[in-house]
Amino acid sequence: MKLIFLFAAVIVLLGAFIAASVLKKTASPQARMAGLIRGVGTVLAVVLVGVSCLSTVPAGHTGVVTTFGKVEDYTLDSGIHLTLPWQNVVTMDNRVQKKTVELPCFSSDIQEVNMAYTVNYQISKSDAMTLYRTVGTSYYDTVIAPNVAEAVKVCTARYTAEDLVGMRDELAVVIEDMLAQKLVQYNIEVTSTSIENMDFTDVFTAAVEAKQVAQQDKLRAQTEAEQKVIEANAAADVRKVNADAEAYEVLKKAEAEAEANQKLADSLTPELIDYLYAQEWDGKLPSIVSGAGSGSSLIVNAQELIRPSAESSPAEPTPSPTPAA
Repeated sequence: MKLIFLFAAVIVLLGAFIAASVLKKTASPQARMAGLIRGVGTVLAVVLVGVSCLSTVPAGHTGVVTTFGKVEDYTLDSGIHLTLPWQNVVTMDNRVQKKTVELPCFSSDIQEVNMAYTVNYQISKSDAMTLYRTVGTSYYDTVIAPNVAEAVKVCTARYTAEDLVGMRDELAVVIEDMLAQKLVQYNIEVTSTSIENMDFTDVFTAAVEAKQVAQQDKLRAQTEAEQKVIEANAAADVRKVNADAEAYEVLKKAEAEAEANQKLADSLTPELIDYLYAQEWDGKLPSIVSGAGSGSSLIVNAQELIRPSAESSPAEPTPSPTPAA
């Protein structure tokens, strides 16, 4: 475009001078117009040359300067810049760009999974001319898309389908690390990535759901069993506490009785025993008999030994008892 303006300026200037030269050879009134045509042509040529020297870089872009197709080793920031008319400025978008791709992948156990993967990337402003020189402006299709597909498929194949369900965040980090290492050599920075969706086959999804239900049932059963064990242990602890309390009470009661008995035993004297015996004695002495039942006969009456009966005479001997038959 800039060369077009330059060529137009040259053509306008040459045309103005040619027209002015032709008019000078004609009649006098037309000859006076030659100077005006020459001046207007010169001004218009200067304007066209000035326009061809102006280059504009939009906001969020970097300008890569080429001279007759050769890429210069510097870049232009956003704004208006003066360049040589034969220099061209190619704009490269250096804003963060987002692309989402859907890729069919396989896990390590040969389960098919369709993955929706999003990558946010940005080119290096200072090295935009290197990217343009080596890749061009279609760097996404040439470099980014193939590397995204390779990183996603290679990293997915390291995990089983079941692991992919529970290790989604870890997989995203692994893919991002691999992709960043591949794109940095092209001066492309990976700012962030994310796994938008993972879609498994219906058969696998049903199997995972059935396994989850079984695990939940097992966990529920274990929880209920543990609760019963806890309740049984609590009841046993209560019984043990009650038994310990009863044993402690019996022990203390026995200790108190033993202490009381010991004190009682320590307080007993022969005199006290005689006194207590006398208090309880009804005044009767024992009698000695022989035989048993109705055939028994009295041998000795201790009472009569102490206090003889008033009816019996002291001089008369006591009749001998009749021997038992």
